[in-house]
Amino acid sequence: MKILVTGAAGFIGFNFCNHLLLTCKSFKIFGVDNMNTYYDVNLKKKRLKILKKFKKFKYFKIDINNQKKLEKVFKNNKFDFVFNLAAQAGVRYSIHHPRKYIDANILGFYNVIENSMKYKIKRLFYASSSSVYGENQNFPLKESERINPKNIYGLSKKVNEDISQIFNLHYNLKCTGLRFFTVYGEWGRPDMMMMKFIECHFKKKIFYLNNFGNHTRDFTYIGDVVKILKNLLLNNKKLKDKDTLNICSNKPLNLGSIITFMKKNSISPKIKKVPLQKADIIKTNGDNKKIKKYAKFSKYSDWKECIKKLIIWYEKNMI
Repeated sequence: MKILVTGAAGFIGFNFCNHLLLTCKSFKIFGVDNMNTYYDVNLKKKRLKILKKFKKFKYFKIDINNQKKLEKVFKNNKFDFVFNLAAQAGVRYSIHHPRKYIDANILGFYNVIENSMKYKIKRLFYASSSSVYGENQNFPLKESERINPKNIYGLSKKVNEDISQIFNLHYNLKCTGLRFFTVYGEWGRPDMMMMKFIECHFKKKIFYLNNFGNHTRDFTYIGDVVKILKNLLLNNKKLKDKDTLNICSNKPLNLGSIITFMKKNSISPKIKKVPLQKADIIKTNGDNKKIKKYAKFSKYSDWKECIKKLIIWYEKNMI
């Protein structure tokens, strides 16, 4: 089986490729990434170095906005499934750089889905986000809830979902949207809360706590996420031809709980509390009944043990 993963040097993309390479020895994994500079490229290079050790991994340094180069990869390799995990990330960053989200998350996504249709991919899995729900507070949020994003990042993901609906309707392309909820863990992005908190401790920086710490997030451990994605792939025939799925733990945590636990584990940077950032959602909490059904996954990791593992990983790999 041949799997294409875009954003293969990114947080979720890398961990997913690595998990498949370790557990599905008959699979051939192809990775695409443009290695953009949104955060430290050295972290992406470290991830890629690990993947390149596998004989059944092949990497292409390509921007999904480059239609000609992307189509060449599709044409020459005859993929069975595609996971589009490439995107311009960062909710706050979207306030000041909206065009980057249009280019990568909408135009780039269109190139991926068009090639998936043209080269008869069995199913396209693509990254959406909990950000599509906006400030909807009917918790836990079911996939059937109305979506009303409050920032350009969330809007770009909503557009992805709309485009996939059209491609399924008119071109019979099977599409599964993955609404990720605050994924955290080893090899994570340095702009996300847990990684930033740990980094501020070791690098003696001030940690700016937005909204005075009054945020609640449905944190979802990367180790659980990659198992869910693999199970969806292996059970793809049981999925609907078009659907969206919450990838979440349904166990929201206040940031204060995270910080208190970090401090108990000797991670204690200087904290400065600041007001709400206007792009932020105050609370996320997804319903995960559908993902439990389709991915046959219900044993979520204990968040305290996951944070301990994250701290150990950081000390070993980032200091």
